Amino acid sequence: MTVTATESARVAVLSDIHGVLPALEAVLAEPDVVAADRIVLTGDITAGPQPGQVVEALRGLGDRVLWLSGNADRELVEYRRGVRDGIPDPIGPFAANALSAEQVDFLAALPRTATLTVRGLGRVLFCHATPRDDEEIVLVDSAPRRWAEVLAGVDPAVRTVVCGHTHMPYIRLVHGRLVVNPGSVGMPYGRPGAHWCLLGPGTDLRVTSYDVPAAIARLRAECAYPDIAEWADCYLTARVTDTEALTAFGPGDGRSS
Repeated sequence: MTVTATESARVAVLSDIHGVLPALEAVLAEPDVVAADRIVLTGDITAGPQPGQVVEALRGLGDRVLWLSGNADRELVEYRRGVRDGIPDPIGPFAANALSAEQVDFLAALPRTATLTVRGLGRVLFCHATPRDDEEIVLVDSAPRRWAEVLAGVDPAVRTVVCGHTHMPYIRLVHGRLVVNPGSVGMPYGRPGAHWCLLGPGTDLRVTSYDVPAAIARLRAECAYPDIAEWADCYLTARVTDTEALTAFGPGDGRSS
C-alpha cells in the first residue's frame, strides 16, 4: 500500500476509464480536476479501445496522478506475459496487445491500494473493488454483514473508503465509515456521461457530459478492434441500465446464499 501523509485539499477520483480517451479528456478538462491537488485512478484504466493513448495522456500529468491497478489492468498484464490464455472481457486481448512492452511493465508495477490524507475527510483508503481483493463485489445495497467482511482488515484510522469496479456511483455510510464509488469514466452503467468524484472537504459525485456521438465516431475511426462500433454504442451510451447491472452483480456479493 502507498501511504501519503501530506494533506490534500482537493482530490479528483477517476475510476474505470477502460481506455476511452474522449471521456477521459472531457474529465481532465473540468476546472475542478485541473485545480485538484491530486488525481487518483482507482483501477481499470486500460481495458478498452485506446489503452496506450490513455496511459500516455495520464502520464503527461506527472506526479499529481496516483495510479492504482484494477482487475482488468492485471488481466491485460497477465495475458501479455503468458500467465493466462484468455481474458473474460472480449475487448481484453485487443487492449493487451495494443500496449507497448514498457506500458505493460508500468501497469504491472502499480499498487492495489493507497491511502491519502484529505482535508475534511482525514485518512482515505483508495482501492479498485475492495481493500482486500481487486474483483470482489460490493454494491450500494449490499448487506451490512458483507461490508463487515470486506472492510474487516482496514485500519480503524481510515474513516473513508473509495472504490470502483461496479461502474455505478454512490455514497453510503457503512459501520461508521463513508464508502464512495465515483462510477465509471468510460463505461457507465445507468446513464451516459463520464462519472467521477471530487473529495475535500466533503464528497461530491460528478458527471461530465461530452459529445457521445462524436466520441463514438472517433473510436470507430481510430480503433482497430473489429467490434468497436457495437462496443462504443453499448458502453458510451450506457445501454446497460443500473437495474440490469445490480441484478447481474447481485449474486457476487453473497446475497444469493
